[in-house]
Amino acid sequence: MQIIHAANAFKELGHPTRLSIFTLLVKAGHGGLPVGRLQENLQVPNSTLSHHIAKLTSVGLVKQERDGRVLNCTAQYTNLNALIDFLQEECCSDAVVE
Repeated sequence: MQIIHAANAFKELGHPTRLSIFTLLVKAGHGGLPVGRLQENLQVPNSTLSHHIAKLTSVGLVKQERDGRVLNCTAQYTNLNALIDFLQEECCSDAVVE
């Protein structure tokens, strides 16, 4: 993962509502959650929720799929794992930079 992609992902996760959305989706597993369920859990207006989901989608952390009238959101675990790997490789190595 390039540093710019990691920085953008961390920027979007730096907002409390977006972090809450992402946390709920990660906990929900590969089946994800419908937007309505996210709204019920977080108690935020639909327009606000849509804005935050769009931000997470733009950096590849969330994917949305429509199934009839239901819009389902899922965490993108491949990208989450890449972000975790980035932290471990870049930030947790034994190398000392002087």
